[in-house]
Amino acid sequence: MKILVPIKRVVDHNVKVRIKSDGSGVDFNNVKMSINPFDEIAIEEAVRLKEAGIATEVIAVSCGAKACQETLRTALAVGADRAIQVNTDADLEPLGVAKILKQIVKREAPQLVICGKQAIDDDCNQTGQMLSALLGWSQGTFASELKVDANELSVTREIDGGLETLMLALPAVVSCDLRLNQPRYASLPNIMKAKRKPLEVIELNELNVDVKQRVTAINYTFPATRSAGVMVEDVAELVSKLREEARVL
Repeated sequence: MKILVPIKRVVDHNVKVRIKSDGSGVDFNNVKMSINPFDEIAIEEAVRLKEAGIATEVIAVSCGAKACQETLRTALAVGADRAIQVNTDADLEPLGVAKILKQIVKREAPQLVICGKQAIDDDCNQTGQMLSALLGWSQGTFASELKVDANELSVTREIDGGLETLMLALPAVVSCDLRLNQPRYASLPNIMKAKRKPLEVIELNELNVDVKQRVTAINYTFPATRSAGVMVEDVAELVSKLREEARVL
């Protein structure tokens, strides 16, 4: 079984995001970048399936500028066999990414695509579902447990009311939730080995896909500062404030 894992280069989750002074976008100057945390989980799960003898090859793919190669090398260091960079400077939306991944899937013919449920920069949570629809494949979202048996896939997913288990026919697209696994750290020897693993660069125009933006951000601002809480003496005062000041009752 061949597994494809899309990954995204995002601002590191420990870094406080800065907005440009004119509000036109996020300031990426001198900001640490890393793999999207949900995509780290996807890579870890794919590598575990390979270590268990279920998968034969793990391929990491990322869409973006040359800087994405650093992110892909990290994926190679934690166990991916090879990587693909779709080279573009365009601002990609989930639909555009899904179209690109569809073409990569056609080229590589994997039996399973494992991706993070969402990216921590835009929080769209759309790419996996869109890719599944474009391919006409089975899909399992928010996976907290994954089991592969022959041509069938068991996905336990988190829903509002608890857990739901789906049986999917392969090929399939699965998006990962936080509780699926704990990603490993890349060891120094594996980081060195990753430099020698194959990394293919494909130009976006070679794929012949439409990645035109359909949503435009007008302005970026920080969330409003939360005001201090109010202490109340009893339930009656609380109800009064909710009704007369907050107007939620």
